[in-house]
Amino acid sequence: MRTLVITAAFVILAAGAWSAASAQKAPTSGFRAEMLEQIDDAGKKLVSLAEAMPAGKYTWRPAEGVRSVSELYMHVVGGNYFIGSFLGVKPPEGLDRNAEKTVTAKDQVIEQMKASIEHARKIVLGMSDKDLEKQVKMFGSRTTTARNALVTLLAHMHEHLGQGIAYARMNGVVPPWSATEQ
Repeated sequence: MRTLVITAAFVILAAGAWSAASAQKAPTSGFRAEMLEQIDDAGKKLVSLAEAMPAGKYTWRPAEGVRSVSELYMHVVGGNYFIGSFLGVKPPEGLDRNAEKTVTAKDQVIEQMKASIEHARKIVLGMSDKDLEKQVKMFGSRTTTARNALVTLLAHMHEHLGQGIAYARMNGVVPPWSATEQ
């Protein structure tokens, strides 16, 4: 019940973040426009793959000690918030730091995935081109640019999209965007 209440609060907060991000004018060219396009593409694929995977498979894992399906998707969710924090964007209040282990229901995972993708969009929309050059610290001591932090966020999404594709195929699920091409 506690997880359900936290998830509901999280979704409400994320919906507000989505509204604010949607209200901002998206860039039409340049790195930030390209970043938004890529976040949208990876995000759409992650969500559609999560939706295509049967709920009964969310506890499936390819081997002992490897993330389950729900843990994989919640890891992406956590990454979208954690990497954003390097850019000074705080995750929503009440975010469960153990969500990778505690949020396992398909509908909750998908809702949190959608909210984290909107959070990633909000990060990009809240930046200017000049902000991309700002120095940020990542993972404690590594100094890099805000642009590279965004690249890391996108690389993380794609890395685990690939893992999700492998999980789906191992369970007889064809990625929806591939199914339409066949």
